[in-house]
Amino acid sequence: MRNRTLLSGIAILAACNGSAATPATGGGGPGGRGPSGPVPVEVVVAWQDTVIDAITATGQIEPIQSIQLRPEVDGRLVEIMAREGAEVAQGAALFRVDDGELKAQVARAEADRDLAQQALSRTRQLLAEKAAAPADVERAEAQMRSTQAQLDLLALRLTRTVVRAPFAGVLGQRLASLGDFVNNQSRLISLQTVNPQRASFQVPERYAERLKPGQTVLFRVAALSGRDFTGRVDFVDPQVQLPGRTITMKALVANPRRELQGGMFIEARLETGVRPQATVVPEDAILPVAGQMFAWLVEGDSAVRREVTLGVRTPGFVEVLSGIRPGEQVVVGGAERLGPGLKVRSTVVERRPAQRADTP
Repeated sequence: MRNRTLLSGIAILAACNGSAATPATGGGGPGGRGPSGPVPVEVVVAWQDTVIDAITATGQIEPIQSIQLRPEVDGRLVEIMAREGAEVAQGAALFRVDDGELKAQVARAEADRDLAQQALSRTRQLLAEKAAAPADVERAEAQMRSTQAQLDLLALRLTRTVVRAPFAGVLGQRLASLGDFVNNQSRLISLQTVNPQRASFQVPERYAERLKPGQTVLFRVAALSGRDFTGRVDFVDPQVQLPGRTITMKALVANPRRELQGGMFIEARLETGVRPQATVVPEDAILPVAGQMFAWLVEGDSAVRREVTLGVRTPGFVEVLSGIRPGEQVVVGGAERLGPGLKVRSTVVERRPAQRADTP
């Protein structure tokens, strides 16, 4: 009985070992062909697109003109015609300083001028009657010019008791109140232009040869998420700024809705070159190996690995300078199972960047 049990155990063990030793069907490992034949892969057809060489930089929004208004004459503020935040035209009256004393001085200067005119007329009449010398006429004329100059000066100071906007723009915070005594050091209110605005940013000096007026700059504002703005460079600083060794650039930007405000932080991309017929593929088609870049392509029904040279990168996509031509199929899915000459079954998928919508 014991021997029959032992023999049954040996038979069962032999059956198990025979089952485990049965070889698996189909090839395995990378580069081998699976039981289903050709390896399935996803491919994208390389296409031509416009590629832009760009330099990234940070900066801020600046008004084209900005000023702190101050009075030109001393006195007490007697009228405030400016409203904070208001848009004003060039020459608009904003503040008036007490002009009573100046008006009295102008009236006295007018009287002195009239007396000088009468004295000059009498002296000329006396000269005609041989009762005065030419020197008397010269002195009378000089007195006349002096009194007229004094009158003109006082009249000019009288007009300057009204503080006017030197250019069209938007008023900022008012810093003086009715009744304050002010002089030419007293700040009254700020005034700045709003449309257009300027995008100012700093570029490392190593790019100096690629910088020039007229270039396009694309930028986003941290405070206005999801919005893209476009400007055109109108100023390149001829001097490198220390200690950062950067070059300041400024670009004009349309601002009809007054969204861009002075001091806003921006992230800019300066366009330095445009290639309208560049070859572009998805970034996940590129495989870095030992410091070199490769891509798997499908030729006929076989996989081929090629070394590629890359250019400009954008999120999700990359320019190929050499190694891939437009119209060729580039593997973007299943490349980890490929080997040279391996048969593949490719499925073409669509993978294109969204159209950029720039907002001026």
